[in-house]
Formats: sequence, structure tokens, C-alpha cells
Amino acid sequence: MKSSSPRAKSESSSAPAGAAREKRRKALHLTHTRKRCSVFIRLSREGRCTCMFIIIPIIIVGTGLGVFTFFLLKAILLPRRISSIAHLISQERYNQAIKMAKAIAERDPRNSEAHYLLGLAYLKTGRPELALMELKMVGRIGVFTEYCPEIQYRETIAELYKSFNQPEEALKEYLLLLKRYPEMPDYYYKCGQLFEMRNQSDRAFIYYRKAIELNPRYADAHFRLGALLYRMHKYPEARSELETALRYDPDILPAYYYLGKIYREAKEYHAALLSFEKSVRHPDYKLRSLIERGTCYLNMGDYESAIMELERAVKLSPEATNPEMLYARYFLSIAYEKRRRIEDALEQWEFIYRINPSFQDVGEKLAQYQDVHHDDRIKDFLTCNENLFLEICKSIIQAMNLAVTTIKPIPNGAEIIAVDVETKWRNTRKLPRLVRIYRTTEMIDEATVRATHEAMREQNLVRGVIVASAPFSKLAREYAETRPIDLYDKNVLQKLLQRIDMDSGVLKV
Repeated sequence: MKSSSPRAKSESSSAPAGAAREKRRKALHLTHTRKRCSVFIRLSREGRCTCMFIIIPIIIVGTGLGVFTFFLLKAILLPRRISSIAHLISQERYNQAIKMAKAIAERDPRNSEAHYLLGLAYLKTGRPELALMELKMVGRIGVFTEYCPEIQYRETIAELYKSFNQPEEALKEYLLLLKRYPEMPDYYYKCGQLFEMRNQSDRAFIYYRKAIELNPRYADAHFRLGALLYRMHKYPEARSELETALRYDPDILPAYYYLGKIYREAKEYHAALLSFEKSVRHPDYKLRSLIERGTCYLNMGDYESAIMELERAVKLSPEATNPEMLYARYFLSIAYEKRRRIEDALEQWEFIYRINPSFQDVGEKLAQYQDVHHDDRIKDFLTCNENLFLEICKSIIQAMNLAVTTIKPIPNGAEIIAVDVETKWRNTRKLPRLVRIYRTTEMIDEATVRATHEAMREQNLVRGVIVASAPFSKLAREYAETRPIDLYDKNVLQKLLQRIDMDSGVLKV
């Protein structure tokens, strides 16, 4: 059979058509699905965007409110805590102030107020090192407020630098203050002090002058300028400034000290003593004032008063070895020596020599008086009182086979007119001679021998003798060789003293 039935043909032709319809149906379904998905995705995206638009402002507003609240609380509570610290300091409750200030500084290291108040509290409790550390931190922060005022800060740290011997740093602070307040005499005065500490006297002079120009009644500036002028040896100008300082403020006791030194230089000893009597009330000038009073009395020849003042000076600190105390002991030894208290003088010289062997002429003095330790007769001769000394001198004359006609004391000795006790010829006139006996450890110089010769000529005496407990200089011996003067040194004196009872001054039989 070559041809099929019509039904078979229709079935065979409808099969591809059904497949096509199925394919179109699936494609349409896929298209609808994609549209629904795209709509869903689009709606999801729009929803997320809408949520984001709502959430982000909420987050921003919340964060802002939090920050605002933080700073609001900080602005309200922190100043209260800072003011509380300041109040504690004013009430002298320093430990509590330190605790609070440290807590704030630890939480906020750049809080200048906390560091400043902490520094003040440390300063009030005697801890200047810690105070300086805190104030240095304030300077690095560089923020000044009501509770951290710049002027007080710079003044305080400058004084701390000064107390720690850092004049350069202190000077920087005061120069900064001067730039801002050029009409403040106090700052010129402080700068002058700091220039003095740096040994820049010329610049200190300028700043003191400027302080006085701004305030002519500035007593402290007048005093500092007067003291500076004294050290420059400009005594008339110094005296004027010091007197002006005392006119405006009589309680500046150191001014009396420098005035006293000026009076002493002018040999106005009574005025000097009155000035030192006032300056001795100042603890920093007490020792120096007592020494100056002692030297005034030494120059006046009042050795007992000198001893009294210088002993007061030494008793202030008997074990002290500073230069001022060594000078006090040295001047005291001179006064002792003048009063023939040689053992007391030796005690002072030995103390000084242990500390400083090259101090003044202490080594020479100890060498001069070395016989005092080994020869009691020489010691008694040098240290006995004047009455006993004159008796010893009479016995020395007798030991020389002479008879005393007259005797009188002279500085450091005695002068005797003596005659020979016996002569070979009865009718020979006994010629008087001049005998001078010196008790000193200082070498007898030509001037002493010359003065003896002049005294012989004035009294018409043709012979002379000098007996001394010290050696004679070469020039003294050369001068005596051509004059009728015999020189008996310490060696001869020791032999003569061996014939004398030193307790009574009587010649032994």
C-alpha cells in the first residue's frame, strides 16, 4: 500500500504541532517566571534602599546624640571636678587634690588644668621636682584657661627653674612675660636677678635700672642695684642706692650688710659696726656680719671685743669647714695672738691647717710657734700677761749683768734703759744703754732695728741691744753691723730664760 489513511496522516502532522505548542508554553512560563523574579528583585532592592534610608539617619542621629551627650556631660561635670581640685588646694587638702588631679590627667593626658593644679599641689607639699614635671607638661600642651592662667603658670615655673639653678630656662619665661607686659617692673627685676646668676652684671644693671624707672620706690631693685655696684667697687653710687632702698623699706637687712662693708672700706668703723649690728639679725648674713664686726674691732685695736664677736661666729657652727668659717677662725686667731693667747691661736691655726694647709699664712704661723709645743719657757715668755712679762724682762737684764734704770711697755715688747752692774775701773762712768725686748714670732726686720737706732739717738744713748724671740732678717743684721747695736735672737733668749723662774719672773740665784 503506497498511501496511508487520512487519520494516520492527520496524526503524523499534529505531532510536531503539539511539540511546538508545548515549547511555546514552556517559554511563556519561563518568561512569566523571569518577570515575577525581576519584579521581586526590584521590590527587594527598593525595600532595602528604603530601609537604608531610614536606618542610616537613625545611626547618624544616635551617634551625634551620644557624642553631644558625652561632651555635654564633660563640659558640665569636668569643670566641676577641676573647680573641686582648686577648692581643695585653697583649703590645703593637698593629698585629695593630688588624687583627683592625677585621675583626670590619666584619663585625659592633654588636660592642662589637671596638670597645672597637680603641679601646684605637689609644690605645696614640698615636692618641687614633681611640680616641675607637671608644669613642663602644661608648657608642652600650651592651653591656658581660668584654672590654668598663663601669667601665674610662667611665674611659677620660672621660680622653679631658678630654684633648680636653671637660670636660662627661668629667664626665657620672664622674657616671654615681658613681651606681653612690658610695663611690669617686677619682671625686669626678676630678669636682673637671673642675669646676675649668669654672671652678666652689665645686663643685670640695665634691667634693675629699668625696674626703678618704672617704679622709683622699688626698694628691692634699689638694694640689688646697690649690691651690684658694691661688687663693681663703685662705692659712692652703691651707698646711694642702698640708702634709698632702706628709706623705702627699712626691713631689707642685707642692705645694712653692704652699707657696713662700704663704711669699713672708708674706715668709718663705728658706722660700720652699727650697720652690721642690724644685718646680723638676718639668718643668711649672721655669720658674715659677725666676722665683719670682728674685723672692725681688730682694725680699731679692740682685741677683746674682736674675740667676743668672732667667738660668737665660730659657735654658730663649730664643725663647719666652709671658707667663711675658716676666715672667722683665722681672724679669731689673730685676735688671740694680739692678746698673747698663743695656745688658743694655735688651736685655730691647727684646725684651719687640717682643712686647708695653704690657707693664708697658717703654715708659717704654725712653723713660727713650733717652739711653744717644745719649750715651756718660750711659751710662757710669749703668752704671759704684761705685768709678769715686765718682771721677766727685768730678770733678763739682770742675767745680762745689767741693772734696770727705767722700763716701759712698747708694742710687742718692752723698752729698758740699763747700765752695767760692775766695771773694772771704779771711777769709770757707767754708760746707759737702750735695750728693747720683743716677744713675737715674726721676723725682726730692718725697720725695727732702724727705729731702735733712732730712739738711741733721741735719748743720747751710744749703745743698744735688741733681744727677740724671733730671728732677724738679713737686712736687719747688715744694718746692725755698722751701728752700735747688739742683736740677740731666740737662741740667746732661751739661754737667758733658763736662769729665770718663769712663774715669778725672778732671776734664779
